[in-house]
Amino acid sequence: MKSFVSWNVNGLRACLKKGFEDSMRQLDPDFICIQETKMQEGQAVVDLPAYDEYYCYAERKGYSGTAIFAKEKPLSVEYNIPGHTDEGRVVQLEYDEFYLVCVYVPNARTSPKEYRQMVRQAEKKGEPAPEEKEELFRFGYRMRWEDDFRHHVSALAQKKHVIICGDLNVAHQTIDLKNPTSNRGNCGFTDEEREKFDKLLKAGFVDTYRFVYPDKTDAYSWWSYRFNARKNNAGWRIDYFLVDEKLTDQIIDAFIYADIYGSDHCPVGLQLDI
Repeated sequence: MKSFVSWNVNGLRACLKKGFEDSMRQLDPDFICIQETKMQEGQAVVDLPAYDEYYCYAERKGYSGTAIFAKEKPLSVEYNIPGHTDEGRVVQLEYDEFYLVCVYVPNARTSPKEYRQMVRQAEKKGEPAPEEKEELFRFGYRMRWEDDFRHHVSALAQKKHVIICGDLNVAHQTIDLKNPTSNRGNCGFTDEEREKFDKLLKAGFVDTYRFVYPDKTDAYSWWSYRFNARKNNAGWRIDYFLVDEKLTDQIIDAFIYADIYGSDHCPVGLQLDI
């Protein structure tokens, strides 16, 4: 059996001050996959000597970043995916039986619905409409990323098993967020983002948490820092473990560790008989 944990730490250096190492020692998985490290090489020292560490850094300082801590040395290590090499969004380890892919999917930042709302608000105030700048409106980039990532992991699955984990920045179904009606069309719950997730599943992958707990409600992995969202459990499930369909018989259990703090996300986990 192998155990996996994935966590968007929202800044590894900050999370280290909030008990990251103690939490990981308590869970003691074989693999720790983290997203949004927000650091460059040498900016943090993690006291987990049982693990080898593999980091993918963004070119922009204090932005994005992914890492995998592994107890077992891989056959190979790859960083990023073709066409997307500057934001540090993927670490991929290869083993005899599987690929482990840790991913931090780009946030669209502003959805078409949200942009239209911004335009209307500006018009009401008699102000110029906001420009569709890249730093504001990355929806098109997000769509391209989704297709490129799906093609990448689909190609891997032709060779051996694939385990994908990370912050996928989308709540797939209405069960996966507290307020689906009011949030429909907002970033992370647009029809387009959800359809891309559907395509990833149709390409031969399985959402392990929903495989084990298809009807479980109020199961979230991210909460806004505003409005006491975590206290009220008004959250979203946007952190996942996916596996190729051939691995479903080897899923032992899936977890959401909502009682572990240190970020606006909580860790999620998976156990596989592999």
